[in-house]
Parts: sequence; structure tokens; C-alpha cells
Amino acid sequence: MVRIAHERISGLFALAERAAGSDHPELADRYVRLARRIGMRYNVRLLPEYRELYCRDCSKFWVEGRTVRTRLRRGHRVRTCLACGRERRARSRAPKRVSSTGTESVFRPVPREEGVLAGSESEGAEEEPSEDEAEEP
Repeated sequence: MVRIAHERISGLFALAERAAGSDHPELADRYVRLARRIGMRYNVRLLPEYRELYCRDCSKFWVEGRTVRTRLRRGHRVRTCLACGRERRARSRAPKRVSSTGTESVFRPVPREEGVLAGSESEGAEEEPSEDEAEEP
């Protein structure tokens, strides 16, 4: 029964996605409500990718710009349902870089040879003459 419930839920979300782009967006909301009821009846959790597609308060299928507004605030993604006003917050996943020392850092250290000041004359470093200048006496 659980396998059949998963199949029906995934089919309903596929229908909801198709209906949201058509002339009948209210059908998408109906499909989401049915999928949630099937999940509750058979005690089946919805997949995480399905949980991001609807409002948990009013079961509205979210279409970016039409039924949901997404904003980034202080490292969180805030999605606001435009039908009922409920907000859902989730951490925004910024890529973290780990340096060779093991500490987390977004910036990598630039060696002195690659830096802007590497060839400055204030350090006493002399420039090597190019091939054209070396041939002329």
C-alpha cells in the first residue's frame, strides 16, 4: 500500500505542475490537497522536493511570482504564500570553502609573487630586461 501511495502522490504532483502552467491553476491546488490526504491516510511522508512546492497552511501549489514570493534575508530563504500570507523560512545554502589549514574561509591567501605589489620597485626588486632590450648594445 505504501508503494502505491508514493506512486499516486508523485503522479498528483506531476499533474499539479502541468495544471499550474495551464488555464486552470485551481486544479493544481486540488491535486496538492489530494496528495496530502493520501499521505496522511497511509502515513507516508512526502519527498523533500514535493514539500517545497506548496503552502502547508492553505495547500496552494506554489508558482514563483504568481502564488509565492521568495526573498533572501540574513542567510535565510523566506517564501511567502501570496494566498494566505504564511512564511516559510529555510537556510540558504551558501557554498563554504575549506582552506588547507582546515579553517573555513571564503577568501584564499594570495602569495606575494601573484599580488599586485610583487613587482613594485619600493621593495628593491629589479625588473629583468625583456628579450628585445637585452639584444641591443
